[in-house]
Amino acid sequence: MSAQIRKVSKIALTLAFTAVAGSALAAKMVGGAAMYPSRNIIQNAVHSKDHTTLVAAVKAAGLVTTLEGKGPFTVLAPTNEAFAKLPAGTVPTLLKPENKAKLTAILTYHVLPGRLTAGVLRHDIAMGHGKAVLKTVQGEDLTFTRAGRGLMVTDAKGDHARITIDNVMQSNGVIHVINAVLIP
Repeated sequence: MSAQIRKVSKIALTLAFTAVAGSALAAKMVGGAAMYPSRNIIQNAVHSKDHTTLVAAVKAAGLVTTLEGKGPFTVLAPTNEAFAKLPAGTVPTLLKPENKAKLTAILTYHVLPGRLTAGVLRHDIAMGHGKAVLKTVQGEDLTFTRAGRGLMVTDAKGDHARITIDNVMQSNGVIHVINAVLIP
């Protein structure tokens, strides 16, 4: 019986090690930090050096609790460089309390209901004969198209953002890193 217990224990340890190693391998690197699928959107985003402006904006808009919620959500996450492309003074102005409604509208324009992986988006684009028009949490549409092997997002004004890192899986959704801020 003792040999059997040791064998079962050895198998259990091997399975546990494999599960931990597997989850570490499943984590994508974003902004110099591992993004773990077992964490929610906020728990991961706060560790990305490339998303400090986005995190500050989410906090200023009071959306932390929402993005920590059950979801699922698909977040198009502009990098700090994307925010830096906006006209000078735009970000500090948006972060002011009196502009919370406008900031909230812009941020929720970057959120889609559901867990939309790149594969799902590609399928929707194929079914839509080259484009997928999807409604954001903010209420307006974004248009997704293929761009070579990648994906492009077009906002209501016709401006484009490229998905630079896709399928960053979260416990409550998925993040796709984008290189521009989308404006409703």
